[in-house]
Parts: sequence; structure tokens; C-alpha cells
Amino acid sequence: MPKVKTWIDEYNKGSRFGLDGKVLIRKNSKYQEIIVIENDYYGKALMLDGCWMTSLKDEKYYHECLVHPALSSIDEKSNVLIIGGGDGGTARECLKYSEIAKIDLVEIDEEVIKVSKKYLQEIGREAWNDRRLKIHINDGVKWVEKTKDNFYDVIFIDCSDPSEFSNLLFSNSFYKECKRILTTKGILATQSESPESFKNIHIDILKTLKKIFRFSKTMYSFVPIYPSGIWSWTFSCKEELYLTKPNCKDALRIEKSCDIWNINFQNGAFKMMPNKILKELNSENEQ
Repeated sequence: MPKVKTWIDEYNKGSRFGLDGKVLIRKNSKYQEIIVIENDYYGKALMLDGCWMTSLKDEKYYHECLVHPALSSIDEKSNVLIIGGGDGGTARECLKYSEIAKIDLVEIDEEVIKVSKKYLQEIGREAWNDRRLKIHINDGVKWVEKTKDNFYDVIFIDCSDPSEFSNLLFSNSFYKECKRILTTKGILATQSESPESFKNIHIDILKTLKKIFRFSKTMYSFVPIYPSGIWSWTFSCKEELYLTKPNCKDALRIEKSCDIWNINFQNGAFKMMPNKILKELNSENEQ
């Protein structure tokens, strides 16, 4: 019997951000409701607990912006940690770098990986079969707490919006633990929410990271499926971090493999902080 089209919506502050299409799967895992819908324009899209996570059409706006500013800017990047990332897109982009020897992907909800492998194969692609990728079904906060000092070259926080089981991934104590397990020149790269739809959370993340790390810088771009469209990613380091030009022999090759990211795009995106965010950040410094 053919699947009937229906609307699936994310609700945010009196607005709806929805897709219509055929629901391919709707199930509850131990942690959340998981939905995959197939839309004529966006292709297959993943929703977790009422929030859009990704779609085939616009996932590169998110994954390329999270991964490449970090990996293209540092020399040593052999040992990488991804917290979350169950759709496989962040791992896929990381594995474009030949210098990477190992990626630990720590995902708390195994069902997200299973669903992504079955219904969103175009996102993870061959990353799931790469021997450098190690999958751990575990709590990312606990994983970080048990990791020894100066262990990872890059940490990617590719998690869902704050919720009952992900709130700690946005906490002061968690970011301090990430700093502890990073190498001296290592980078923490995290999605840092929308300056429009989740303004207060966004500002809290930026303020917290600036207090913990010597260097922290935020870039802005667009993920059309997300509420309000505009999104952000923040990159933090114990030392000065230069993000205006690549420090990577493979940068030009990787640019050609991307649909969204290149160095010019990145440089512009780091200059896009909305003035209301800048004023609020500066107001605390003036007090």
C-alpha cells in the first residue's frame, strides 16, 4: 500500500518549519522520537524529537561548515573525536583528510545511526566502512570525562539542540573537559545554534567558550531547513588560531569536493556576526 503524503513540522516561537512528503519511518528510541520523511525538493530529511536535523539537499551547508574551518587550519589532525554525528555527515567530511588516522564517533543513540545507514545512505556514504572510523555507543559527556589529558587534535560537537539528554553538551563543565583533553594546538569545533531562533542559547555558548579558551571565533551561514535559516559554528583553541587561510596541503583538492565550503566562503562567514549579537557580547565586557 503506497505511503500517503503528510506534513511534518518543527514548531519554534509561534512559527512552523515543515516539509510535506512520505514518512519512511517514525519510531521511538530509548531517547527520542525519530522520523525520516521524503520530500520532493529536500529529499529525505531527519527529525529528532520534533527538531529538523538534516536533509539530503542542505546537509552540506551544515557539515562542511562544521568540519573544514577546523581541519584546514591546523597541521596535526591525526586523532579526532566526534560527539553526536549519527547521520555520518561530519565523519564523511573529516575522512577527506589523508592525515587523519583515527576518528572516535561517540553517539548516545544507536537507533540514529541505524536509521541513517538505512534511509540516509547518501549522507554517510562510505564513511561507515572506513577503518579509521570507530563507532562508540556511549554518552559523550562521560566519554570526555574518562579521556586522558591532551589526547585529541580536534573535537567536533555535532549534537542536537539542548534537550533533557543533551543539555550537558552545552555546559561550562563539559567545555572545560574538552579543553583538558585537547592537544596544545587542538581545536574544539561546535555547532552553536541560531542567533535568531535560539539567540539566548547562542549567546550563552559564545560567552562560555570565550571564558574557557584563549581563542574563540564564530562563523555564520545558512541551513535552509532549520528555523529562521541562519546558523552558527564556533571554533575554540588554547592558543591563537588562524582561520583566514588554509594550513593544509590538501585544501584545494578538498575545496573541489565541497558544494558550500571554500576559503573565500569561510572568510566571509567569519565576518557575519549580527550586530545585535556583537553588542550583547560587548556589553558584558564594558560592565
